[in-house]
Amino acid sequence: MLASERKPQGFDFDLCKRNDWLEKQGLKTLKPWSTGTTICGVVFKDGVVLGADTRSTAGETVADKNCEKIHFMAPNIYCCGAGTAADTENVTGMISSQLELHRFRTGRESRVVTSLTLLKSHLFRYQGYISAALVLGGVDCKGPHLFTVFPHGSTDALPFCTMGSGSLNAMAVYESGYKEDMTKEEAMELTKRAIRAGIFNDLGSGSNVDLCVITADGAEYLRNIDMPNPRTFTAVPAPFKIGSTPVLKSKDLPVPSLETQVTVETTATAMDMS
Repeated sequence: MLASERKPQGFDFDLCKRNDWLEKQGLKTLKPWSTGTTICGVVFKDGVVLGADTRSTAGETVADKNCEKIHFMAPNIYCCGAGTAADTENVTGMISSQLELHRFRTGRESRVVTSLTLLKSHLFRYQGYISAALVLGGVDCKGPHLFTVFPHGSTDALPFCTMGSGSLNAMAVYESGYKEDMTKEEAMELTKRAIRAGIFNDLGSGSNVDLCVITADGAEYLRNIDMPNPRTFTAVPAPFKIGSTPVLKSKDLPVPSLETQVTVETTATAMDMS
């Protein structure tokens, strides 16, 4: 191909012009929904503690008060998800199935770095369009590990980390209370305080606190270990008596009777047994 016949290179603005034309025709552009979550994790002397709130939002509406944001990856690995619920659940579920097949193939325990590599490779391929911000933690033959995985595929290995819309509030608690070689009880209490900070200071986070404690002996998933906003009353049905509301008008409509007759004709011939 001659140089003069080459197509010009550069960014194509055709879609931008199309969007402007659609707006002039009265079509409203789609606005992204803000997602709200507080997830975090910390490494202690014998393992890892992961924490998450339980509020699921759809825009400004609370969709679910008690959802699960800590996902199973392997018996020794769990992952907290922030972002779009469908993305976090399906991405972690897909990688979890791949890890299980890998365990069947090798006969060995899954390593945390294997899960990390599979997650970051998949997310990097989509350049952030999969809205899944993750906190990955686990214990393997190399000891306890804690990673953050951003939606575009970058990762960090840290002694404590937070993600989600309430991450700054949780990080303030971690930075003020973290110390090396913490005990299991100290790490659990610090993580509960971090999630509570996100619940009380971030509108997108709320409801209860979930924890997952992972050690060399196994994982313990603690649902609703802390409920900072318990319901203090129960709605009582109003005791309206029959006839309290006057009937202004009534009309009776006959219900037609529908009868269907089905005729079955058998055309099959008997089998010749001779």
